[in-house]
Amino acid sequence: MLRFVMPAALACGLLATAASWSEDAPAIKIDNFTFSPAKLTVAKGTEVTWTNRDDIPHSIVLTGAGVRSKALDTDGSFSYRFDKAGTFTYICGLHPQMHGQVVVK
Repeated sequence: MLRFVMPAALACGLLATAASWSEDAPAIKIDNFTFSPAKLTVAKGTEVTWTNRDDIPHSIVLTGAGVRSKALDTDGSFSYRFDKAGTFTYICGLHPQMHGQVVVK
């Protein structure tokens, strides 16, 4: 009986590890013309990924950094590594009323 318990326990541990890794990855979702979360705080050197969940294209423009993504179709994503501390404001290049912030410490 013990031989059946060990593989199951090991599998549960691996699944829990994979789930916590994906939950900890800094990500911003684009949905219903909003960025969620609208403000994200990360450590210097962190890569942040934006993913478009809307049915229309969006883009990411880091206004003070001179960084611009291509238009992201549904389920498209864009990643940027923040190597400097500071507050970085961004907008959607196609819908400038959409805005958010990444705070890098």
